Amino acid sequence: MSALIRTATAADDPALAALWRRCFDAPHIASLHALDPDRHRHTFVAQNTAGDGIDAVVVYVPRLIRDASGVPQRVGGIGSVATRPEARGQGLVRLLLAEAERTMTAEQCAWSLLFTGTPGVYRSSGWQEFDSTYTEGTLVPPAGPGAFPVRAAVPQDAAEVAALHHAYNASRPLSSLRAPEDWAVRVPAWYGPFEESLVAVDPASGALAGWIVAQHVGDRVEVREFAGAQQCLGSLFSAVASRGRAAGQTRARVPGGPGVAAALPALLTDARQVTEHVGMVRPLHASPASVRATVTAPGAVHWYGDCF
Repeated sequence: MSALIRTATAADDPALAALWRRCFDAPHIASLHALDPDRHRHTFVAQNTAGDGIDAVVVYVPRLIRDASGVPQRVGGIGSVATRPEARGQGLVRLLLAEAERTMTAEQCAWSLLFTGTPGVYRSSGWQEFDSTYTEGTLVPPAGPGAFPVRAAVPQDAAEVAALHHAYNASRPLSSLRAPEDWAVRVPAWYGPFEESLVAVDPASGALAGWIVAQHVGDRVEVREFAGAQQCLGSLFSAVASRGRAAGQTRARVPGGPGVAAALPALLTDARQVTEHVGMVRPLHASPASVRATVTAPGAVHWYGDCF
């Protein structure tokens, strides 16, 4: 079976949506794809020459991501990679990645980033894993309120939350710059309704002091993102622990960040650091050393809500 490698057109949109529905339980992929005005030029497909439609797809998502010094760089995210089961094992993704690499290089991407549970698919195309760490442990028993009142977020909090996020990540390596459309589409696609997140309120001024997103996965609470003053993180963690225990969760995991170590007793009765290897990078215009410096820098994090 042979395939024609090409960029997508608007006429391919129904076939792409059908392929993603078949391969993923992720109905938001099409709406994320639509965020890029150049999405068809950045979408690479393997068209079955027998007339059976699209066999595989790779999407390059241009993003501004901060380097080791906190300076935004154009980075090529790779996402929405899918192959029809009948067409697997033919090396189609490798061919599509080569097309994506050429376009990312021509469009002056410093490097490329992707996240995967199957790194072997990408190693032969030049992507290499990097370590990332998180802390996991047993949830603390429900406790009383912390020093900062915590409540569910409401839509009217959106502008303050965006400002907290921007300030908290102003120089953080590996973090993405979020545009208004990211807050409108990308963040809720990964985190769900805004009202499911929590905010901490400064007891003196009434202004928002912090924001946290936690999702329930099996018996575990996964803290996806937080931002704001370090002093309120313990109150946010305590609220997350209480909600988790009430929902039947017993464990939690949390990414690193300023103030996390000091606040962990409000979330976990025990804590151990775990290293995972789901992130992969490929230098383009940037040197391998500078890319490695970015992904291994202290405090480096690519928030779940910025996934491609």
